[in-house]
Amino acid sequence: MKKRTIDETEFELSSGNVFADLGLSGADKLQIKSGLVGEIRNAMRKLELTQEEAARRMGIAQPKVSGMLRGDFSGLSERKLMDCLNRLGYDIEISVKPAANAIGHLKLAVA
Repeated sequence: MKKRTIDETEFELSSGNVFADLGLSGADKLQIKSGLVGEIRNAMRKLELTQEEAARRMGIAQPKVSGMLRGDFSGLSERKLMDCLNRLGYDIEISVKPAANAIGHLKLAVA
């Protein structure tokens, strides 16, 4: 990672994925899940849904919604989070293309 100094304070620049910066395994997947949960949170606000109402629409238990909004993604796959967004009225498109490097990566782009 690159280091930078401002006003005599040295810090490291982020790679763009905080999970990778922290050295967590599955960092790409964690970033995708985090982005999907952020969109679920935005959808809930836009639709003015309580956790209980959102849980019913998404087909999961309210405690799972509470945990998800606090950053606990355990037991929630990327597919399940996409299903939750679909149930909240959002379309999801998956784009696949050749990678620039030998190994590709996952990326979430929000319109």
